[in-house]
Amino acid sequence: MLRTFPVVMAIAIGSVPSLLTAQSPPAQASVTVGGKNISVQYSSPSVRGRKIFGDAGLLSQDPTYPAWRAGANSATTFKTAADLDIGGLAVPKGTYTLYAWVKNPDAWELIVSKQTGQWGLSYAPNMDLGRVKMTMSKPPATVEALKYTLTDKGNNKAELRLEWENHIATVPITVK
Repeated sequence: MLRTFPVVMAIAIGSVPSLLTAQSPPAQASVTVGGKNISVQYSSPSVRGRKIFGDAGLLSQDPTYPAWRAGANSATTFKTAADLDIGGLAVPKGTYTLYAWVKNPDAWELIVSKQTGQWGLSYAPNMDLGRVKMTMSKPPATVEALKYTLTDKGNNKAELRLEWENHIATVPITVK
C-alpha cells in the first residue's frame, strides 16, 4: 500500500487542473474585418444557479469589484491586427486585456487595459487604455455560459458582444 500511495497522489494532483478548467473552459471569438483579424480569448464560466451581477452577486465578492475580468482563470485577451475605434476609444493594433465595469448591472463599461498576461483577480486601473459605454439588453432566457461574439457588420465595422446571465452588452468596432 505504501508503494501505490505516491502514484495515487500523482494521479489525483495531475487531474486537478483539468477539473478546474472544466468549470470555466477556454473559448475564443474572432472575426476578419477589412482583411485584419480581431480576436478574444477567454475562459467561459457558467451561472450554475448563482446570482452573478448586482448587490450580493458573485462578482461583488471579488477584490477587484466593480472591475470584472470579463471571463475566468487567465485574463481575457483581446488581439487586433489593425488600429481600431472601439465605441469612440482609439485602440492601436496590439494585444490587450478586457475588463468590464459592472457597478451598475444595467450600464456596463468596457475597459481596455494595456496590461496583459494576468491570472485571476488582478486589475491595475493605471494601465487602462480607456473605457467605453456598452449598449445593454436582456436575453430571452438566462445565458448559462459566458459568451463573446465578434461580428463583421460590413464597411470596416464590427461588433463585440458579451453575454452572460441576464445581460447582453455590445460595443461597435471600426477598423481604421
